[in-house]
Amino acid sequence: MGLLVVFGLFPDQSTLTEVDAQDRTAEELLDHLETGDRDFSAEYQREYFGDGWLDLDGDGCSTRNEILARDLQNVTYRSGTDDCVVDSGVLEDLYTGQTLTFQRGEDTSSQVQIDHVVALSDAWQKGAQELSEDQRHRFANDPLNLEAVSGPVNTAKSNSDASEWLPPDPESHCEYAGRQISVKAKYELWVTAEERQALENILQTCPDQPAYESAV
Repeated sequence: MGLLVVFGLFPDQSTLTEVDAQDRTAEELLDHLETGDRDFSAEYQREYFGDGWLDLDGDGCSTRNEILARDLQNVTYRSGTDDCVVDSGVLEDLYTGQTLTFQRGEDTSSQVQIDHVVALSDAWQKGAQELSEDQRHRFANDPLNLEAVSGPVNTAKSNSDASEWLPPDPESHCEYAGRQISVKAKYELWVTAEERQALENILQTCPDQPAYESAV
């Protein structure tokens, strides 16, 4: 194991571990991923990955709130929720490099959204059809595959893979590639030829980019 990257207050659910580059790099993991075409044989449905955010660790807090608590700074919680429901905070957005303010509310919550680093439909078309229902639920709620980001940027990304979309801030590309590769390796998903080339191009600029792990 390598360095512990502390993101928030929920070590069992939300902490990511950065694997020592001497042990396993993102580039090495990418070399072991299979290459294939998208599988359109079964239509993607969001419900295949569970009904919204779950509470996999059983602490009473949804995955969404745990990721907000992990990624935001100066977090406040809604009263009466046992420090569970995040009410506000400040996000240093990985994807844009901007500082964003999160305030829970009907008209404001969507300004900060939780991105599936590997989009659910992308996963479905590249191996997740072979996962069990429980594995798909865990995939959709795995902190390794989740990042609080700008809502409009998350919407713009939609279901794209790395050959189709990258975060606006180039400084985030190496970590983004490392996270995508780590997720696909963990769940034995494949990449398309174009996607592999895009990831290889990124990693040429950071060959020691580590892989990541999570407790889920």
